[in-house]
Amino acid sequence: MAMAMTTASSTLSSLSSLSLHTSPRLSLHPFTATNTSSLTKLKSPISLFLSSSPSFISTTCNAAEQPEIETTFFDNDDPEYEAVFEPPEAPEGFVPPPSFDEESLETEDEIAAAYEELYGPAYSGMTVLGNDIYVMDAKVKKLGAFGKLKKEKIRDGFEERVVQVRRVTKVVKGGKQLHFRAIVVVGDKQGNVGVGVGKAKEVIGAVQKSAVNARRNIITVPMTKYLTFPHRSEGDYGAAKVMLRPASPGTGVIAGGSVRIVLEMAGVENALGKQLGSKNALNNARATVVAVQKMRQFREVALDRGIPMEELWK
Repeated sequence: MAMAMTTASSTLSSLSSLSLHTSPRLSLHPFTATNTSSLTKLKSPISLFLSSSPSFISTTCNAAEQPEIETTFFDNDDPEYEAVFEPPEAPEGFVPPPSFDEESLETEDEIAAAYEELYGPAYSGMTVLGNDIYVMDAKVKKLGAFGKLKKEKIRDGFEERVVQVRRVTKVVKGGKQLHFRAIVVVGDKQGNVGVGVGKAKEVIGAVQKSAVNARRNIITVPMTKYLTFPHRSEGDYGAAKVMLRPASPGTGVIAGGSVRIVLEMAGVENALGKQLGSKNALNNARATVVAVQKMRQFREVALDRGIPMEELWK
């Protein structure tokens, strides 16, 4: 009986130490107490926190201590006010652009030219800007005999002439490797000519490589109105030495070996040529190119000296 009284007294003491808090998070519905006068003074929700240990009793602020939050931000704004847009003033000398409807209509040629400038030549085979209409056909893979890839010739106005094809071998650790070396001269017979060399395992591949190499080494041959040289010249490359002389109309190209091929592909019709050194075809062709590059027109020399052309023959 004594223990029961002790437990009841401890329970009453713990209940007497309850703290009443007002919390906006955990709250009970407000109620009115008739017998308790202290509870009638509370106007905010009551939250009861029961804990056996006083350290877990939460401490919250009263509603009177909470700061007031300003919720009105547009007190000075009139909701019925209508804003009027005022564009900036135009600067001095400003000319307004013409209207889209005032411009003249584009013709079909102008539309085709604009389309071709953006996207290239069309597949219809018509060009307005003068582009190559076969540029797309060159990218199409075509198969020839035995299922091999067939390459179309480059259409750039240059003709090709094979000077020499030789079989060459290269000694390696496992034996000998057989290749073909081709010498090709390309020219448009209007003063442009080039010499190239290439190697491949097949003759066709070697010729194609040398043709590409020749197009990378194009030079311009100075000629007179009689399709001959303006003056004599000599050139050497390695052990080969070539002498070139102008000739009168009707003489033709009197030369031999690769020198003749280079002059014919350049468009020279009257000239004299002589090989004075080695008979190597590649060195003689390149020596001819060196001799041609030393030539200059009379008008260029007169312009550099600042004198009229008549003074050069005095």
